[in-house]
Amino acid sequence: MQTNLYSFVSNAAVKSAVPRLRVVLLGMAVLGMTAACTTTVQRVTSTQPVTRNSSPSDVSELRIADSALDSGNVDVARTIYERIVHANPASVPGLTGLGNTLYAVGDFTRAAVYYRRASQLNAADTAPLIGIARVAIHQRDFDEAIKTYRHILTLTPGDPLACAGLGAALDLSGDHAGAQASLREALKTNPGDPILSSNLGLSLILSGNPREGANVLLDVTRYPAAPPQARQDLALAYGLLGNTEAASEILAKDLPKASVQDNLRYYEIERLRQTQRSAATTSSPKVAAVPSQSVSSQSIR
Repeated sequence: MQTNLYSFVSNAAVKSAVPRLRVVLLGMAVLGMTAACTTTVQRVTSTQPVTRNSSPSDVSELRIADSALDSGNVDVARTIYERIVHANPASVPGLTGLGNTLYAVGDFTRAAVYYRRASQLNAADTAPLIGIARVAIHQRDFDEAIKTYRHILTLTPGDPLACAGLGAALDLSGDHAGAQASLREALKTNPGDPILSSNLGLSLILSGNPREGANVLLDVTRYPAAPPQARQDLALAYGLLGNTEAASEILAKDLPKASVQDNLRYYEIERLRQTQRSAATTSSPKVAAVPSQSVSSQSIR
């Protein structure tokens, strides 16, 4: 199955799609934008300067721990963060780092404890607040996530990670129009940001506009450094539009053959559900399949 940070398809489809497409967070990334969901877990480490009373050894250990966590060496990172916190229980980077290690292994409840402790020590540090918001999304407390992300944006206006997370939380709460407005506004401040653009594309897909979402995602995925989640979301759009050949071509870049086939079967089931729901509630025609074409080509307007 598709498991990305903001893989969290119209309003009517969201309840059935979310448990399988989105809850493996983020990261959205969210999670990256953990916001907008891989399990590409979009990690967040503190970007605040180390406090002046930190010793050179503390600074060095924090860098080693952050590097270990970035590399996926969670046990090594946790050991170092624990040593830092043992030596200085008021270390906000250390506490946040411990929260990040627990978040990385799925222990969200305990991660929240460390994030909240860090935030109580320094309310102006956004790193633990980002952690709190990402945990809230995982626990499906979308109101709490929205509130927290909006608070972060009062501290650091235009922060792309917080904007992406806010868009993801709004989408998951069912407010697709609000999510898209928020993401479009954020893109004015952060033009071309791949996570914000990816989340906007996915939001359009979730709100029942896979064609428009695909066009947004095509603009993201044309770049070599595009995040895998953008490609997987583009595959979702093609799959819901009926272009299984294009969806398969995209998925094969990141997933083994068995997973590609699983995703294609899911897209077919979800597309059928949408068609049945549409037929039951309106007299509008079914969505036509998109003609097969290379996924590296122009938009599908």
